[in-house]
Amino acid sequence: MGSKVAVEGDDAELLARSRSDPESFSTLFDRYFTALHGYASRRLGGTGGDDVAAETFLVAFRQRDRFDPGRGTVRAWLYGIATNLIREHRRIEERGYRAHARVAAQPAYEGDVDRADSRVSAAAARDGLVAALADLQPGDRDVVLLVVWGELSHDEVASALGIPVGTVGSRLHRARKRLRVALDNINPIER
Repeated sequence: MGSKVAVEGDDAELLARSRSDPESFSTLFDRYFTALHGYASRRLGGTGGDDVAAETFLVAFRQRDRFDPGRGTVRAWLYGIATNLIREHRRIEERGYRAHARVAAQPAYEGDVDRADSRVSAAAARDGLVAALADLQPGDRDVVLLVVWGELSHDEVASALGIPVGTVGSRLHRARKRLRVALDNINPIER
């Protein structure tokens, strides 16, 4: 735990130093690009993830003088920027979720009958989860995906989204409840 605190302090120092030495920003890029890319890719797909991850660092570099260490960590700040950029892509994201759910609702073709039970179950769970994610309120979906895919703590999510920690907890609780109900209703044998 001590090394994480040291890294977070180091991150803020690196960001501050990058104002006079722009090349020092590359350390932050190296440290967080892969994780942010994974988060954005899960939210938007490969190309969208590439764009958002790259744009996150471009925005962060341009706005590095606006970072306030009193409001949270550099990591949370970067995820906040990424989430805001993802919101700009929300229409595409939601359309993709809904299209996936429509395709999943279509009857299986005869060749699909021979699939293994585990694959059918996994597909049913995935399809149900995708549809349930599409039905969540955008703020609830952001919280769930930052916690699950971004692996951020409640404090970091609050910092990233600019909301109180209690709101993070209530949104996460509400979203988990809706997701659980959606997944409990899946019976892959009937598909």
